[in-house]
Amino acid sequence: MDRWKGRVALVTGASVGIGAAVARALVQHGMRVVGCARSVDKIEKLAAECQSAGYSGTLIPYKCDLSNEEDILSMFSAIKTLQQGVDVCINNAGLAHSEPLLSGKTESWRNMIDVNVMALSICTREAYKSMKERNVDDGHIININSMGGHRMVPSADEHFYCATKYAVTALTEGLRQELREAKTHIRATSISPGIVETEFAFRHHDSDPQKAAAVYESIKCLKAEDIASAVTYVLSAPPHVQIGDVQMRPVEQVS
Repeated sequence: MDRWKGRVALVTGASVGIGAAVARALVQHGMRVVGCARSVDKIEKLAAECQSAGYSGTLIPYKCDLSNEEDILSMFSAIKTLQQGVDVCINNAGLAHSEPLLSGKTESWRNMIDVNVMALSICTREAYKSMKERNVDDGHIININSMGGHRMVPSADEHFYCATKYAVTALTEGLRQELREAKTHIRATSISPGIVETEFAFRHHDSDPQKAAAVYESIKCLKAEDIASAVTYVLSAPPHVQIGDVQMRPVEQVS
């Protein structure tokens, strides 16, 4: 990770869970990390913790509603002004609503598309543009996907969410191919965790906290730090090595 010291990383959805763990890990390794979310209070607290811990990097909180393209474009403009640009883009932000295909609310489906698919694509495009403008040929775009992007679980609450993550699987491979066509050495990776013990299930099953708690109590789950370790592993691979797809589950997870 030494070659990433002083470089700039954008981490979306950095206020909690996997995003916060990834932001912390990259700051530990000396990167300048822009962490964005709709609410930056928790990112500001994390930034203060990183500073007091004496980490060699810095965490810069940025308020951004990823469902709004203008917000995303303004964020990239600010990063260009204040940090020159983005060298690493971690598309972590994602959400799920319990909205089945036969009875779900259109508004909730659209929200999942906007955040899980559109925001990821816009951030990818703008990160690549930032790298190209500065002749950065060793950048990295990492999509935090899901095992839901590789198989459909037998639960109606998850079907539309899984469809958005299947899109992420396709988008990551499409990105890899376009980067090759562009004859750049910028790398693209998808990291697909199974069940991770974060606030995700509680947001997903917001009307049934007992159901959410049961998800995490059923097996020994992955921790957010496990995904952060996968991110640093992928980034630290030699420049000629592209790790395209990491699938990781708790040992006890069946599907």
